[in-house]
Amino acid sequence: MSIFVTAEIGINHNGDMQLAKKLIDLAVIAGCDAVKFQKRTIDKVYTKEYLDGFRESPWGTTQREQKEGLEFGLEDYQEIDRYCKERGIEWFASAWDIDSQKFLQQFDLKYNKVASAMLTNDALLEEIAREGKYTFIATGMSTYEEIDHAVEIFKNNGCEFELMHCNSTYPMKPEDANLNVMDELSARYGCKVGYSGHEAGTLVSVCAVAKGATSIERHITLNQNMYGSDQKASIEPEELCRLVREIREAELILGTGEKILTDAELQVKAKLRG
Repeated sequence: MSIFVTAEIGINHNGDMQLAKKLIDLAVIAGCDAVKFQKRTIDKVYTKEYLDGFRESPWGTTQREQKEGLEFGLEDYQEIDRYCKERGIEWFASAWDIDSQKFLQQFDLKYNKVASAMLTNDALLEEIAREGKYTFIATGMSTYEEIDHAVEIFKNNGCEFELMHCNSTYPMKPEDANLNVMDELSARYGCKVGYSGHEAGTLVSVCAVAKGATSIERHITLNQNMYGSDQKASIEPEELCRLVREIREAELILGTGEKILTDAELQVKAKLRG
């Protein structure tokens, strides 16, 4: 089965639909399987005190103005849905609150995503699991006990899931990747294990493929110097295209695991062994 590659647009669209479409186009050109966004109900996710706090941004000088400037509404997501269908690519989103998850339910999406920050939000996990859609669960910042509890919720609801190994630093240092944890996740939970990365470059993600990752998710951007907290932990167009190409090449290199003598090798064998 082909490795599922998700281009995480997240909030890198900066509230601009034309930029969002350019990022969708990039994912299509690179050969990604899906694009992903993030959905929040601002007043449910953040406190009034936090939202009233100072933050300078293109939209104003408060946290609220910055958060609202980055948030797409119904008409925006209807256009995203239409455009992704036109371009032939799947889309889904990670909800940060129950209202946002219910908002996403009005679209015919194949997948759900649990962000690392939401892994301990039982009410949200129950809402997602009850939908029964294939769900990618990021495990950044999480202990095994916390992952145990999240997995139990999905198993109790009969919802198929895939864990994603993740280190929630932006950008992540390559030496912090600790990809060997993927083996433990697979053995402990008996499920598919993917990799969600925030590092610079593509090497760690390709190494994750070699470790057996069944999915790869990376943040994407047109330019790392654009406004936004996730831009520096994202990969640019050339890197994304190279990453997808290297993932597909790695799949061929890894092969089926079955010991087979190719025709070319049989010819060599005939010469060398007589």
